[in-house]
Amino acid sequence: MSHEINLILTLTGGLLAALVLGLGAKRLNMSPIVGYLLAGFVIGPFTPGFVADGEMANQFAEIGVILLMFGVGLHFHLKDLMAVRGVAVPGAIAQIAVSAALGAVASHALGWPWSAGIVFGIAISVASTVVLTRVLADNRALHTPTGHIAVGWLIVEDLFTILVLLLLPVFYGPKEAGGPGFGLTLGLALLKLGGLVAVAAVAGRWLLPRFFGHVARTGSRELFTLAVLAVALGLAVGSALVFGASMALGAFLAGMIVGQSEFGARAASDALPMRDAFAVLFFVSVGMLLDPFTVLAQWRLELATLGIVLVGKPLAALVVVLVLRRPLAVAAAVAVALAQIGEFSFILASMAAGLGVLPREAFNALVVASVVSIVLNPWLYQGTEALMARLRRSGRLAARPAGEGTAAEAHPDAHRAVVVGYGPVGRTLCRILREAGIEPVVVEMNIETVRALHAAGLPAVHGDASRRDILHHAGVEEAQSLLITASGLDAREIVAAALDLAPSIRIVSRAGYLSEAEGQRRAGAQAVFSCEGEVALSMAAWLMAALGATDEQIDRERDRVRRELFEKPDPAPAAG
Repeated sequence: MSHEINLILTLTGGLLAALVLGLGAKRLNMSPIVGYLLAGFVIGPFTPGFVADGEMANQFAEIGVILLMFGVGLHFHLKDLMAVRGVAVPGAIAQIAVSAALGAVASHALGWPWSAGIVFGIAISVASTVVLTRVLADNRALHTPTGHIAVGWLIVEDLFTILVLLLLPVFYGPKEAGGPGFGLTLGLALLKLGGLVAVAAVAGRWLLPRFFGHVARTGSRELFTLAVLAVALGLAVGSALVFGASMALGAFLAGMIVGQSEFGARAASDALPMRDAFAVLFFVSVGMLLDPFTVLAQWRLELATLGIVLVGKPLAALVVVLVLRRPLAVAAAVAVALAQIGEFSFILASMAAGLGVLPREAFNALVVASVVSIVLNPWLYQGTEALMARLRRSGRLAARPAGEGTAAEAHPDAHRAVVVGYGPVGRTLCRILREAGIEPVVVEMNIETVRALHAAGLPAVHGDASRRDILHHAGVEEAQSLLITASGLDAREIVAAALDLAPSIRIVSRAGYLSEAEGQRRAGAQAVFSCEGEVALSMAAWLMAALGATDEQIDRERDRVRRELFEKPDPAPAAG
């Protein structure tokens, strides 16, 4: 079989197996990540039938790591971390220390060296970004104090893991005879890191905004997506070739730079499909490493790993949050949300294994712990929430802390609106909303318009409103209303994406023609206004006034026509 066919078969087999088993996991109310890991096992060398090319799968996994780290950087906001630094920073550091100590003790008891145990413990200390945000979002806790602490905690864990990824090659990389000592090697590594950060900062401030602005002005979605991928992969590879840093670190810096720019939301949206596809292949490649015979032989290691992930980590988090004088309900929710492992654990373990630090059985333990913890995490979180609610009802626990709950509940009187499009209609609508005390967030594809709004101090997001990620950046989950004013868009896609994120949001849409209105109403828009219908009404009202009709007659006729035009899909013709 030729090399070229191996590549195609590995890609096709991996994606198909991941799709089938991912759908199966989702149907069983599990995370699709569980299905992806099992897909890797199915097409791996330890099961009969088709066997994917492991080397090819690893190459795809490298791309998945780069795009995953780029995505982490895109969503990294220092202000979010600073808001909860008093809990997140000491909490994450304490939990990492506890996990590293428990991992070292457990693995050393099984014959591993202390260094391997510490690295293994650090690997299992990091929770999955994908699982954490999904569990919090599903329980409407992402934008609460609990969610902010958990996400800030995760950011600290991610940053610490990135630091470990940087230092592992310094500690365990190949040493040349007569080469520089450890201190000099570490100093050179830090100097290279400083150079990489400096280059990235210059590129982020001067080069990338101009580059993305030029691409955005072409109006081509494909070119913008290519630009995002080229920047992510280019900076990742460049950081490895020029500065000797890991590609994961370069990708994280690239994402952080782009994420802080006005193109962050659109870059996240456009890169999301590619990122998700290759991230799937990353989990598939990890699943291929699962050796069932080794799992049976190393059951003590798997049980110890599960104990650390499901008991040791949550207990450490619970104690730290309580010591820092946060309520029991918040401490319990944060502890349970972090009781799982995911993508960063495998990234760190992959590098450590490549450097000869971790043995192969470490991957089996990680896969088993990941599958079990990811399966149990949503149920454990919901069970914890139910227990806290029961304790509140019985009077054994204080009422929900002030500010806890959804962001909308925290400020019930603040009306939030997302306006799609800033053309003549959108501009007029935004002015009216501001005069009424409602501050809209504009979603607009024209980058020059977005820059003008930012210069005026007005909130705006650059990107396609039919993309969920763009609406998320605009804050549609916390908004009470979505107003679609732009023409030439498929409003039905925007309505569907908005309702998926915020099922109770009020949606008002613009239709270019009356024939489009019913489709938008079926999609979920509560009110649809047609340009041709409103123009006809205005002209008729003017003529009626000129012929002597009273304001009451005009209003009554306007209401009747509006009901016929905008509330009925196919107005019946007048009787002859």
